[in-house]
Amino acid sequence: MNERVAIVTGAGSGIGRAVAERLAGEGCRVAVVDLPTGQGSAVAAAIDGLFVGADLSRRADCRRVVDETVERFGRVDILVNNAGFQHIDAIAEFPEDTWDTMIALMLTAPFLLTRYAWPGMQERGWGRVVNIGSVHSLRASPFKAGYVSAKHGLLGLTRTTALEGGAHGITCNLIAPAYVRTPLVEHQIADQARTRGIPPEDVVAKVMLEPAAVKRLIEPAEVAELVHFLCSDAAATMTGSVFEMALGWTAR
Repeated sequence: MNERVAIVTGAGSGIGRAVAERLAGEGCRVAVVDLPTGQGSAVAAAIDGLFVGADLSRRADCRRVVDETVERFGRVDILVNNAGFQHIDAIAEFPEDTWDTMIALMLTAPFLLTRYAWPGMQERGWGRVVNIGSVHSLRASPFKAGYVSAKHGLLGLTRTTALEGGAHGITCNLIAPAYVRTPLVEHQIADQARTRGIPPEDVVAKVMLEPAAVKRLIEPAEVAELVHFLCSDAAATMTGSVFEMALGWTAR
């Protein structure tokens, strides 16, 4: 994987940061994409990468991410679509502008970034697109209309990309983890512990992971390890697939 060029979105913390660090450790040159106000600049500096501050809910910023990466490194070989956020609300109360932003960031942006990186990958006959989905790409939960819709849509985009990319050496797969120990999840744990009046460890075991067989959070480095494998030549025959890291969530 030495000298491959990767774009990793949402790379200022959590899964994205772990992925950026893992790929850089294997010799990839990495474009770290995050909001201008996030931690992406520090991550990029630590791995000798390129920081691109961008709001991926904006089409022009998606275009700029690819352009700046190509300008700096000459090409794009790997695209990891990870950026996102959760918003919890009932459908009747879901803010319309929040819906628009979620779909733009978590579904439209992966499409646009793939589209903009595609010509170079096709020309070179090699490319890897890894979409970070969720168990909510496969299952629904109440009060997560925007998140579930975007993650389901991302699975459809993954499969279509795989079918179109196969003839050109481009693979596309989706990773579907359950709860990962990210700053977002840590905040959710603290909020629910306060709201429910229970210890944080009970929130994890009895609320978040009640449907799961394995009662622990997934570590970002575990997701990064799977991303690394899917970006390698060893995974050349794997495309259009869902790789569950569901802790047994979907076994029921």
